[in-house]
Amino acid sequence: MMPNRADVLKEKYQNSIGLPFAEVLPEADVQAVLDEQGIAYRQVLYTPMVVLWSWISQVLDVDGSLSHAVKRVVTWMSLAGLEPPSADTGGYSKARKRLSESIFPPLLKRVTRALQRKVSPEHQWCDRRVKAFDATTVLMSDTKANQAAYPQHSNQKAGCGFPLLKLQVWFCVTTGAVLEVATAPFRVSEWRLARQLYQTLRPEDVVVADSAYGTYVDLAWVALTGTDAVFRKHHQRRCDFRRGKKLGIGDHIVRWQRPKQCPNALSVEEFEALPESIEVREVFLSIQTPGFRPTNIVVVTTLLDPKRYRKAKLAELYHLRWQATEVNLRHLKTTLAMEMIAAKTPAMVTKSVWVHLLTYNLLRTLMWDATADSEVDALRVSLQGTRQQFNHFRPEFLHLAPSHQQRGYQTLLSAVQELIVPFRPNRSEPRVVKRRPKPFPRMQEPRSVLKAKLVS
Repeated sequence: MMPNRADVLKEKYQNSIGLPFAEVLPEADVQAVLDEQGIAYRQVLYTPMVVLWSWISQVLDVDGSLSHAVKRVVTWMSLAGLEPPSADTGGYSKARKRLSESIFPPLLKRVTRALQRKVSPEHQWCDRRVKAFDATTVLMSDTKANQAAYPQHSNQKAGCGFPLLKLQVWFCVTTGAVLEVATAPFRVSEWRLARQLYQTLRPEDVVVADSAYGTYVDLAWVALTGTDAVFRKHHQRRCDFRRGKKLGIGDHIVRWQRPKQCPNALSVEEFEALPESIEVREVFLSIQTPGFRPTNIVVVTTLLDPKRYRKAKLAELYHLRWQATEVNLRHLKTTLAMEMIAAKTPAMVTKSVWVHLLTYNLLRTLMWDATADSEVDALRVSLQGTRQQFNHFRPEFLHLAPSHQQRGYQTLLSAVQELIVPFRPNRSEPRVVKRRPKPFPRMQEPRSVLKAKLVS
C-alpha cells in the first residue's frame, strides 16, 4: 500500500525539527488545539501539522522564503519514492492562509507553561516570578490592506513608507521566554497595550519596566491586580529623600496621590477606578559594572519590605531588565528576522509574528534543557549559536534510528551547552556603519511615479 504523502511529510518534520521539542510541543498537543478550535482538514499534502512545522523551519532557516520551504518538501518526497508536489509555492502559500490564527496563542501558551514547569524556586528572584516588558514595532509589506490595518507613520509620504505594527512583549526574566503579547496599530500607545496585559498578572508575579511606566497610573494599576512592580522613576517626577518614611540612605516610602487630570491613555471610568493614593518605595541605586562608571538611577516599587527586598536585590533585578527586554527583542527582530514581515495581508502578518514568537520560545526551551544539569545560566547561551547548531543537526536527525534519537538529542544539548556568550553587562556599540552606503537617493515619491519617470 502506498504511504500517505502527508503522513510521510509529517513524520519527516517530527523526526527532524520536531525531535527536540517532543516534550514541550508534542503532536498530541497540536492536535488538541486544532480540535479545541474546531479545525478539520482534508487529507491534503499541506495539513495544519505540516504547515506549522514548515513555517517554524522558515523562521529557523537563514533563507526563510516560501521557495526554500517547498524545495525541502520536493526533496523529501522524491527521495521517499513518492510523487513530489509542484515546485510552485502557490499550494503551500494557500495552506498557510488557511491555517487559522487562533491556534497560535494556545500553542505559545502550552510551550511557555511546559518551560515554566522546568523552573525550580532557586532559579527565581526572591521566590517571585519576574516579568519584564517593553514595546517595539514591526514593519510589513507596503500594500493597501496592510496600510488600512496598520497605517504608516504620519510623517512619511504616501507610497514611501511601510505599515507599522506595535508589539508589546512580556518576557520571563529567568528563562527569557515570551509570556504575553499584545498587538495594535502604531498610533495606539504602548501604555494601553501594557494595561491590557496587566489583567494576566498573578499575585506571585513582579513586573519590571523602564521609566516610561514609572508613573502613578501604572503602579496603581499593577497594585490593583495584587502583584508588585519595579519601574524606573519617570523623568518628570521629582524625588525628595528627606520626606516620607526613611528606610536607609537613598531609600524611603512615600505616598503618591492620584493625578487631578485623567491621562489621555485612560477612560474616565478606568481613571476613577484607581485608588486616590498608593504607598510607593523610592530607591536610589548605583549599579556597578566592572570596567564602567556606575549608573545612578531611582526606581519606584510597591515592594515595601526593606528586609526581604534589599537595595542590592532591587539593583540586581533592574540590571536584568536590559537582557530580558532590549536584548531579547533584538533576538526576535534581528536574529530571527521579525523586523520586516514580507506578507501582503494583515492576517498573514500577525500569523507570521506568532510563528516567530513560537519559534523563539522553542529555542529557549532548547537552551534551558542544555544547561539544566550544569552551573551555566541558560541566559548566557547564545541564541544565534543555538539556532545555527540546531540547523546543522536537523538533517542528521532524519538518519537516526528511533533507538538512537534520544542519544542524538543529548549530543545536540551537549553542543549547545558550549555556546556561552562572554559576560558583557550593559554592552553597547556605537550606532555607526563603517561601510559606505551605495549612492542611491531616498524614496521621496511612490514607486509607480518613479517608474513612470523612467520610461518618459
